[in-house]
Amino acid sequence: MAASRRDTRGIVDPAGLLARVRFRRHRPAEPLRRHVETYWLIDWDLPEPYASHIVPHPSVNLSFQWEEADGPPYGELTGVARGLYTRKLTGRGRVCGVKFRPGGFRPYAPAEPVAHWTGHVLPARDVFPRAGGDTPRTVTGPADDLGRVAALDAFLLSLDPEPDPRADQAMDLVEQIRADRTVRRVADLARAEGLSVRALQRLFAAYVGVSPKWAILRYRLHEALELAGTRQDLDWAGLAADLGYADQAHLARDFTSTVGIPPAAYAHAARTP
Repeated sequence: MAASRRDTRGIVDPAGLLARVRFRRHRPAEPLRRHVETYWLIDWDLPEPYASHIVPHPSVNLSFQWEEADGPPYGELTGVARGLYTRKLTGRGRVCGVKFRPGGFRPYAPAEPVAHWTGHVLPARDVFPRAGGDTPRTVTGPADDLGRVAALDAFLLSLDPEPDPRADQAMDLVEQIRADRTVRRVADLARAEGLSVRALQRLFAAYVGVSPKWAILRYRLHEALELAGTRQDLDWAGLAADLGYADQAHLARDFTSTVGIPPAAYAHAARTP
C-alpha cells in the first residue's frame, strides 16, 4: 500500500480540521488509478461537535461511514457539490471515502450522465446494490488503514467498469484545467481539443457533472483559498489577474459567495492563533 499523502486543497481552515481528526489519503490498487484519484480516511473522537467545511472539487465521492451515535455503518454517494459542503462531526466516528477523478465516475454508473448526481447525496446502495448489506461494515470495520484500503480495493475491483474513451478524454481535459493556470477560456480549450464549445459542454455534463467554466473557476478558487491561508501580504489584485479573473472584485465576490467570508477576512483568520 502506498504511503499516506497530505493535500488540503479545498479544505476551509485545514489547521482546525487536522487538529481534531486523523486525516489520511492513500492510493488505490493500480488497476483503479485511471478512474480513482485517492482514498481518504478520517477518524475522530471529539469532546464537542465540530463543523468541517469543504470547497468541493469537481469529483464524485463514494463514502462508507460509521458514527457511534447513528447506529450501523452506511454508504453514501455524493455528487459534485456546487457550493460549500459542510459536515458536522460529533462523538466518535470514521469515514472511508473514494474520490473519483473528475470525469472518472461515469464508467461505474453509465446509465446516467454525471450531472444527474450533481448536488445530490444519496444512499450508495441506490447506485451500487453491492454497497448495501455487509459492505459498509466490511470497509469501516478494520482497525488499520491497510485493512480499510484493501476492502475499498476489493469493492471497486468487483464493479469492473467497461472502458470508455470519452471518460478518458474528460479526465484528461479536467487535469489540463487543474494543472495549467493559463487555461482560462472555454472557447480556447474547446478549440485546442478540436471541439465546439457546445460539444465540450455536453462532454462535461455527461462525464464531469459541471460545466468546463465551473471547473476552471473552481480550481482557481482552490488556489486562492490555499494562498490566503498560507501567504502574508498577498497581492489580491495580482492574484486575480494571474488566475484569470477580470479584476480583484470578481475574485472577491466568487471567494465570498463560495467560502462565506471575504478573502481578506479569511486570510486574517487563518493567521490568527
